[in-house]
Amino acid sequence: MSMPVVAIIGRPNVGKSTLFNKIVGKRMSIVDDTPGVTRDRIYSESEWSGVRFSLIDTGGFENKTNNSILEQMRQQAEIAILSADVVIFVADLRSGVTSSDMEISNMLQKTDKPVVLCVNKCDSVGEPPMELYEFYNLAQGEPFAVSSVHGHGLGDLLDKVISYFPEENNNDFCEDSIKIAIVGRPNAGKSSLVNMLTGENRVIVSNVAGTTRDAVDMPVEHNGEKYTFIDTAGIRRKSKVIENIERYSVLRAHMAIDRADVCIIMIDATEGFAEQDSKIAGYAHEKGKASIVVLNKWDLIKKDSYTMNEFNKKLKNDFSFMSYVLFAYVSAKTGQRLNELYNLIDSVYEQNNRRISTGSLNELLSYATARVQPPSDKGKRLKVYYITQASTKPPTFVIFVNNKDLFHFSYQRYLENQIRETFGFKGTPMRIIVRERKNEN
Repeated sequence: MSMPVVAIIGRPNVGKSTLFNKIVGKRMSIVDDTPGVTRDRIYSESEWSGVRFSLIDTGGFENKTNNSILEQMRQQAEIAILSADVVIFVADLRSGVTSSDMEISNMLQKTDKPVVLCVNKCDSVGEPPMELYEFYNLAQGEPFAVSSVHGHGLGDLLDKVISYFPEENNNDFCEDSIKIAIVGRPNAGKSSLVNMLTGENRVIVSNVAGTTRDAVDMPVEHNGEKYTFIDTAGIRRKSKVIENIERYSVLRAHMAIDRADVCIIMIDATEGFAEQDSKIAGYAHEKGKASIVVLNKWDLIKKDSYTMNEFNKKLKNDFSFMSYVLFAYVSAKTGQRLNELYNLIDSVYEQNNRRISTGSLNELLSYATARVQPPSDKGKRLKVYYITQASTKPPTFVIFVNNKDLFHFSYQRYLENQIRETFGFKGTPMRIIVRERKNEN
């Protein structure tokens, strides 16, 4: 059975994202005074009284709008309601019951979903304010007075929420999934790729760069394997990051890379490589993440028998600082080669987690040092005694030598290349730690 899902619904600027962050215990949704900041559904796991569940934050629900982004936000909220086992309907004590609240309530009454009414911004301690009783007019049962900023009333609210969960669902969720962060410059097709991979319109797709502002988690099952795709906001050059909200979005994208197992670096094939792509890839490299460079919009490229080879040659030069990276050519619009992408994800994830026995490593070391003698300086020669693998994610190797100063970068690169040629490690960075053992002659 799957983990219970709770969706937070309400009109713009009633404090949904603040409530979401308070429940999950960390800042995942962007909180800002600008209405409409949260545009997509934001997913996170949470727990209350030993019961674990998945929580969805949504953009403000606008029933009547001519704005295309607001219209898609409404659609995202509707999808969240359909996905949910329980809905938390958030209203604002200070505003009272509005016509938008009534419209949302009428819509929720037409669904079969249990609804828990949360009246937010009840920040005073003590007896509930008299204004609370006005919210009985929404016909959603008892309103719960909550302060999402201070946490007042949150316990009673969550007690009511989990009371609607089927008992057999509570502890049967499998956490083992490969987490994939999809990162890149704005408008490279990241959200389109997520929608194609998940099989539904789970994130807003627009030609307006910067439409995705939060990092959005989407669980997917493919051929019996579990994946969690993290769609992120496009990362621009710092000089282009002017709006305060967009600063948060860049931070969210970096946080998505931090918690991912695999990074998909999206590039628009019609625009080609840019300096910002190398910075995004460089951050994933520094964090030791398995990576795949995906050229999207491949269907728009005029091709002949040499096109892919020419692209490969140029990309290898562009990404020379991460020579291990793999390339994929896809179309998120048509679905071209997306099945191959799953195979690549599985492969680089396995390589990033791969462990080699100490015996095999030292056999390779003997061969490599015999083939190319270690360097010397001023009559002193480097001696390489021993190698062992210390950890995975990324694969990290410790080499013991007589003098670290003699272990030149060029020789370290040679040994790394020998390890890759023998054992693979395609698609993943590698770490080599050098330690001295001076008691050897």
